[in-house]
Amino acid sequence: MNVAIVKYNAGNVYSVVNALKRLGIDPLLTDDAEQLRKADRVVFPGQGEASTAMEYLRQRRLDEVIRDLKQPVLGICIGQQLLCRHSEEGNTDCIGVFDVDVKRFQPQRHEDKVPCMGWGPLQLPRGGALIPLFQGLFKSVPLGGNEGGLPYVYFVHSYYVPLCEHTAAVADYILPYSAALHKDNFYTCQFHPEKSGAVGEQIIKNFLAL
Repeated sequence: MNVAIVKYNAGNVYSVVNALKRLGIDPLLTDDAEQLRKADRVVFPGQGEASTAMEYLRQRRLDEVIRDLKQPVLGICIGQQLLCRHSEEGNTDCIGVFDVDVKRFQPQRHEDKVPCMGWGPLQLPRGGALIPLFQGLFKSVPLGGNEGGLPYVYFVHSYYVPLCEHTAAVADYILPYSAALHKDNFYTCQFHPEKSGAVGEQIIKNFLAL
């Protein structure tokens, strides 16, 4: 399988490379538009700052390339945020696959620390369907509820995507927010599956199997 990882000025990309290699995939790290278009799967990961990331992508017209991709795409961390409409980080217009704006966490209590950092559970949006990315992760999925076994994943972020029509999983830190999004061939995780142990490995496997 030909898996391409979007190369841009973001950190933490090589942890995704290594996670894929553990699954027998030798991914291509590239900012070449044609290589991204012809890949079987595209991963858009990273940690970084929204405005400088978008500047890099726009200089190479990769924002347009990514928006027009037809194969399964997985955005991770800032990759999720950059696929949204706008980010409060640097007052940045983003790629716009998801029609929602990225917000900065605003502490409400003394113990609320920003960034959000550490392990937390994923919940399904109330009334929402289980998307293929999370197949096999929830021990039970009752209608309209989140009882049963919840998968835990690793988060590091100061900005979040509010709950919206594309929310595929919910996390709660200061307030409930979108831990994952889904629209058409675009899947995203605010958390880091490559750092989330067996749960994260299953998510990556599920993405490759889409």
